[in-house]
Amino acid sequence: MIESIGAVRTEPAAGSPRRREPVLEIRNLNVDYGLGDDAVHAVREVHLTLHRGEVLGLAGESGSGKSTLAYGATRLLPPPGVIAGGQVIYHPRDGAPFDVLALTPKQLRAFRWAETSIVFQGAMNSLNPVHKISVQLTDVIRAHTPGLTRAALTARAAELLGLVGIAKDRLDAYPHQLSGGMRQRVMIAMALALEPQVVIMDEPTTALDVVMQRQILRQLVQLRERLGFSVLFITHDLSLLVEFSDRIAIMYGGRIVEEAPAAALYRDSLHPYSHGLLNSFPALRGEKRELSGIPGSPPDLRAMPRGCSFHPRCPKAFAPCATHLPPLGPPPAADRAGNRTVACWLHPTAAPVG
Repeated sequence: MIESIGAVRTEPAAGSPRRREPVLEIRNLNVDYGLGDDAVHAVREVHLTLHRGEVLGLAGESGSGKSTLAYGATRLLPPPGVIAGGQVIYHPRDGAPFDVLALTPKQLRAFRWAETSIVFQGAMNSLNPVHKISVQLTDVIRAHTPGLTRAALTARAAELLGLVGIAKDRLDAYPHQLSGGMRQRVMIAMALALEPQVVIMDEPTTALDVVMQRQILRQLVQLRERLGFSVLFITHDLSLLVEFSDRIAIMYGGRIVEEAPAAALYRDSLHPYSHGLLNSFPALRGEKRELSGIPGSPPDLRAMPRGCSFHPRCPKAFAPCATHLPPLGPPPAADRAGNRTVACWLHPTAAPVG
């Protein structure tokens, strides 16, 4: 367990409504690539909360800042990526919450895998091709629980493979001897080895066919219900998130532009960008409809447009969109369901987040 450092007060303000218990809070996070005037602002003023036991989807086009947000929050950013500001508050099972960005290297080593783990995009590139699956699974366990016998390590590795539906006789296989779906399941097993509270999945099913995607995600949901961990699921495929997430946050140009329960976002998306993403994939049921997509290309982070960064591509843009940045906050309409936010001048907010 991480020793308490820089404990953060998290009690709600007097008179505020009681909320679900958070496990990870990203507060005003800013991530840059490079320094000084030439720095590229890849993530800007992001607020996001993951609650215990939920699946939070994070969607957006390539280059919107999804993976940068995840790697910044877990301090896995390679140079020249730098955290320019903000906090990442983790709430442990026991003890006071603390800022992950303030952990020492020793504390960070104990925190990773034991409290928060990550499943990277492309399992073949994440697994070491010259080591057997058993070696890679037991290395994770041995690093955090030294003193276990070889038999205990092997038994735990076999148990982990069983969790994800792989026979224990595949422990002696090398990654190239497994199918793409099996390799991805090994990565999920590795992420669950120390029973963390938070599992971050960065487009884990991109290289898999549609049938295998659904199998792995259904298995992930079953494991979440059984083990009680929370999931931050990152993908550009909004159709997957609508099916498997509890809530969805939409990123564009390094910012969150909408956040809502998955069903509410699917039925009634408020931001034109969210609407465009939803209309970029075919419906599996109901009447056929024409796919509209989103015109143009994502913005250049080195030269972001003034005002709302989506306005050059937005079919509903009007006067304030080109000059003023819309704040993220709850929509004003009385008939909107609660627990959602949007950053759009079509739905101006009087109470911005943060």
